[in-house]
Amino acid sequence: MLFLAISTFFEFLCILLYAFVFPKLPIVKYYRTKAASEGSKTVAADLAAAGIQTEATERADANAKQLERLSNKQLFFQNIDYLLDLFLTYVLTLSIFPGFLYENTGSHKLGSWYALVLIAVYNMFDLIARYIPLIEKIKLKSRKGLMIATLSRFLFIPCFYFTAKYGDQGWMIMLVSFLGLTNGYLTVCVLTVTPQGYKGPEQNALGNLLVLCLLAGLFSGVALDWLWIIGNGKF
Repeated sequence: MLFLAISTFFEFLCILLYAFVFPKLPIVKYYRTKAASEGSKTVAADLAAAGIQTEATERADANAKQLERLSNKQLFFQNIDYLLDLFLTYVLTLSIFPGFLYENTGSHKLGSWYALVLIAVYNMFDLIARYIPLIEKIKLKSRKGLMIATLSRFLFIPCFYFTAKYGDQGWMIMLVSFLGLTNGYLTVCVLTVTPQGYKGPEQNALGNLLVLCLLAGLFSGVALDWLWIIGNGKF
């Protein structure tokens, strides 16, 4: 109950911050104004609700062409590889983490702390990896490169299986760290590269498509997580 109460408190706190504090931040105002100037109707409505008028809002009827954008279907097919990258990234990650780490890691010197250490290692390296793309020289922008990197992550499946069966805890911790690194790095690369070159309304729609694929990947990965118990004496 204490966990539920704390979680609920922070949930409502985040909602209040998003509703009353977030819109007042200068950087948020800047990007919302920029998106509205490119014809984003939803952002223009947010700005109007906040009492901020933009030139695009005032001349929306006169600039009908400016409001034209690619349809969601066109955006989907133009960026299907990026969407697939994000989907497959989370299918693979959630099919291993955290279920497999709790069920198939065997007994080691760390005892009951072993799974918790693996979870902590994953989260730490996932967080670190999300800041790596800030270094432009090592940020992966190639569509082909992102797809190859995403598909190559499926090699983690046999690696985790054989490490859990024959390896020691050191190898498992190393594998988990690489899982976190690749997950965080590829997520940020895909989310930041995909909207480039599009107008505000199109970027907004692409963001929705990316989130949809991310959630689909999460759901599919969790659904596939049970496959690890096959051959583990629990199926």
